[in-house]
Amino acid sequence: MHVHILGICGTFMGGLAVLARELGHTVTGSDQNVYPPMSTQLEKLGIKIFQGYSDIQQLVPKPDCIVVGNVMCRGMPVIEAILNQNLPMISGPEWLGRYVLQGKQVLAVSGTHGKTTTSSMLAWILEYAGLKPGFLIGGIPNNFAISARLGGGAYFVVEADEYDSAFFDKRSKFVHYRPQTLIINNLEFDHADIFSDLAAIQTQFHHLVRTVPGEGLIIYPSQDQNVIQVLEKGCWSKKETFTNQSDQRDGWYARSETRIGDQFDVYFAGNHYGTLQWSLMGQHNVQNALAAIAAARNIGIAATIAIEALGKFENVKRRLEIKGQQRGITVYDDFAHHPTAIRTTLAGIRAKVGNQGRIFAVLDIRSNTMKAGHHQEELSLSVQDADNAYFFKSNEIAWDVEKMWEKSHKPGAVHMDIGHLLQDLLQSTQAGDHVIFMSNGGFGGIQMDFLVKL
Repeated sequence: MHVHILGICGTFMGGLAVLARELGHTVTGSDQNVYPPMSTQLEKLGIKIFQGYSDIQQLVPKPDCIVVGNVMCRGMPVIEAILNQNLPMISGPEWLGRYVLQGKQVLAVSGTHGKTTTSSMLAWILEYAGLKPGFLIGGIPNNFAISARLGGGAYFVVEADEYDSAFFDKRSKFVHYRPQTLIINNLEFDHADIFSDLAAIQTQFHHLVRTVPGEGLIIYPSQDQNVIQVLEKGCWSKKETFTNQSDQRDGWYARSETRIGDQFDVYFAGNHYGTLQWSLMGQHNVQNALAAIAAARNIGIAATIAIEALGKFENVKRRLEIKGQQRGITVYDDFAHHPTAIRTTLAGIRAKVGNQGRIFAVLDIRSNTMKAGHHQEELSLSVQDADNAYFFKSNEIAWDVEKMWEKSHKPGAVHMDIGHLLQDLLQSTQAGDHVIFMSNGGFGGIQMDFLVKL
């Protein structure tokens, strides 16, 4: 079968391409604004990629199945050609649910933050335990060096996104997955381009909760009122909670001597299961680990084995990934799309480095929600653990980014030109500094340009 994927370089759609190839299909696709790591992964697989969506020759010869990414919309020449020719099309999540997840024991990781990292942790725990899981993750875990695979066992780990499925299917992706084990990491307002408010997102999450069987398990943070409100709408499954609050006495919780998050004791219902010492940092990753350990235990993996596995966990590309060090300056690349993610990441690295060097937060205001002007107050507060804050403002942004930056009370600047931003950083940084580029896109390749020019 010839499968053609529109939007193939997105993290989710790129993963579908990998799975389709493993199933033995011929795979092609198209995209625009292509950047690593997904473009590199597809290149290694030898998948032919057409540039853009205007060339309808990409539909010749006619594919047997066209998988349509949610970046596609009416008016695009390739979409109009598909409709006019009555070609077979399907959304990515429906294709995954129909052709990959059927008959599998699905472990899904949902929430506003931490989905990719927690999914990667969970897949690695299953791999370490010898279960050979399939997975589809919105990034590339370093333990696997690929974002998706079919696996060889009964289990499949999927990053369960609340974004819509396609222009013709406005349901959230995750309603197609039918998980037996569900993690809801957290819940905040996001995706302002498709959701009017938090309540609209909570409705979609409740649709997800309705798909979990009574014998299934839902794992959620004990102190997240937004998630609790979702479950109060109705829950028919078993539940377990997690928290990094050391005074907790039930559910999963962690205790540690420091706030760095690189070593902590794991407890469930008062029972101590071991100490996790690993390379990650930050209290958000402590909670991610607890959720992954709980999910693994639900399918029979002892918490002691899960802790041992996470001690060998190597994180995910673009999750506070160190790209290199030059002239004593350490350069990081981080996939940031929301003020909470920015704040927790910077808090983690501040706890790690203490006062040993300045932290430069360099933010690309790129997510649809932030570009629309939501979370301005939260964005100014998110950089409080940084010493300097720089913001890149594209021509698409109409609100006053400069005013928001001034409220942060941090040295730095707002730039509308990446070249000028790069020069400013080169002139402002010195040995001992930590420079963190934060973007959910390619950021114009500034991360490596900065290292090269250093």
